Amino acid sequence: MGTLIVIIAILFLTLVVVVPLWEKYAARHETADFSRLSRYIMPLMALLIVLQMIRYYFA
Repeated sequence: MGTLIVIIAILFLTLVVVVPLWEKYAARHETADFSRLSRYIMPLMALLIVLQMIRYYFA
């Protein structure tokens, strides 16, 4: 149990440090880039659901 707490603490501290650095030094993107990518979200989610159903029934 102690190992789990240590791992979670390290992950949390890494998250606290990395996210602000990532936001600070990340390249700026235009909204057109994100709208172009967002059209793939729903088909990928549908594919994920189908694959999970197949995995559930055959595993």
